[in-house]
Amino acid sequence: MTQVHSKVAYQVMWNRLISVVEEQAQALVRTAFSTSVREAGDLSAGVYDTHGNMLAQAVTGTPGHVNAMADAVAHFIRRIGRQNMVEGDVYITNDPWEGTGHLHDITMVTPSFKRGVLVGFFACTAHVVDIGGRGFGADAHSVYEEGLYIPIMKFADGGIVDETLVRIIRGNVREPDQLIGDIYALAGCNEIGHRRLIDMMDEFDLSNLDTVAEFILENSRLATIERIAALPQSEATGEMTIDGFDVPITLKVRVSVKGDRIVTDFSGTSALDKKGINCPLVYTKAYACYALKVAIAPEIPNNAASLAPFEVTAPENTIVNALHPAPVALRHIVGHFVPDTVYDAFDKIMPGLVPAEGAGCLCNFQVSLRPRTDAAAPADARRSEVLTFNSGGSGARPDHDGLNATAFPSGVMTMPIEATEHAGPVIIWRKELRPDSGGAGKTRGGLGQHMEVGAIEGHEFDFQAMFDRGQHPARGRRGGDPGAPTTIVQDDGTAMRVKGKQFVPHGRKVVMAFPGGAGYGAPSERPKDLVLQDLAQGYISAETAQNTYGLTQDGISRTLKAVAKGELP
Repeated sequence: MTQVHSKVAYQVMWNRLISVVEEQAQALVRTAFSTSVREAGDLSAGVYDTHGNMLAQAVTGTPGHVNAMADAVAHFIRRIGRQNMVEGDVYITNDPWEGTGHLHDITMVTPSFKRGVLVGFFACTAHVVDIGGRGFGADAHSVYEEGLYIPIMKFADGGIVDETLVRIIRGNVREPDQLIGDIYALAGCNEIGHRRLIDMMDEFDLSNLDTVAEFILENSRLATIERIAALPQSEATGEMTIDGFDVPITLKVRVSVKGDRIVTDFSGTSALDKKGINCPLVYTKAYACYALKVAIAPEIPNNAASLAPFEVTAPENTIVNALHPAPVALRHIVGHFVPDTVYDAFDKIMPGLVPAEGAGCLCNFQVSLRPRTDAAAPADARRSEVLTFNSGGSGARPDHDGLNATAFPSGVMTMPIEATEHAGPVIIWRKELRPDSGGAGKTRGGLGQHMEVGAIEGHEFDFQAMFDRGQHPARGRRGGDPGAPTTIVQDDGTAMRVKGKQFVPHGRKVVMAFPGGAGYGAPSERPKDLVLQDLAQGYISAETAQNTYGLTQDGISRTLKAVAKGELP
């Protein structure tokens, strides 16, 4: 039976679907075991039509997860087979090439049935703290070393959980309760989405989502290509060099605006790395699409049709199109630099629109704690895995300063100290903004952070660093200054690398300074009242105020005296 509704009704249904998947995501946040999900929001959630086209995504989540997951449901349909799908099924995978880019992401898909008829799918993804193998880090030489691989398969068949699969997973990971808890949380949030969808369909007397899907996808497609058609029909190139693991990596891109589409080609980018910082194309595509979409059509909801006009290509076995069995555990490090590389090109097509470079990749680290081995350990010393998400500064925007300690492009939140310390015997001794780390400019780059980490008495630990920008800080745009680079040492001065697992003996701390975002425009153009405000807030030093921005010593002294008296913030 053909379902006919007004455009207003379809728009209401579209908005309702977005609300449904946001509730789905919030259910995952509330029930997840991993702090990376509960506190940082490293997840995604979405609803799909019966063909596997994403109709709506949750606002909560990361572009890398949701845009990569946009392609995933079609893989599930192909692997499981429609004829094998029944009510009560739940499907699972962490396949890097058919999921979201590395083994540490669990993606789960649930078919949604109404009165015995398949009407759509719900999918969700979450980063898990451990999946076995070498642990979360760049040290592996192939994906086989990076942890347990779960092919696309049924986690639950007609409502019956595969207990053999559960036992296999439990037997291969360091945090079995946490991981299995997260898997059930993922399945549960899909169930919440399904219930709300059926409620909506009953309310609007829908037997299927076909006409709603057609409305959503067609309007999204038309709105997006309209924005693309209004751009200058031209092309430009961009590139960026980042630290890599042992040798620097160069990302190169050509962005071409061609009528109803934008083609992003990464030819010329560095080849595969020996270590696990390679990026599958699905993740590269996710962030390249995201960069352009937020630049030209940020208010158009994310779905299969609004993403389709953004085409992404890269030669096979480059670092942005890693093929199996390349190690890909830290694929986010390269993937998070894709937007700024794309913007280096797009700024030449549409000047004055995109921000300066920011910190790029997240400033993540994982602490693997254990009882000390250099002397007798206390009886209560224990093994624990603690993963924490942190951020440097984002790049200055044409008309606004960059955001301090804010992740772009990933969008995940910085994890609170209390949540991190609750996860294991780790101590965060210091966590504060890093003055002078934001690049100077007409608009200033966002500040990075200072952070010091150690362990509770009786523990030593391995520190898995997942940083970049040590040798290649964020570059300014239109005359702006670069941001500050990453630094990392032990508190006794022992040098540490920005990537890789490194032993930290009992009693030592790791001292880090995370990178700042770059500035936009010449520092001489920054209004003096904003420079004084930065000085008063401690964002810049008196030396920077005088030497970089040209403030007089008298103006600096008056400002600092006012701060000392409590007259300024």
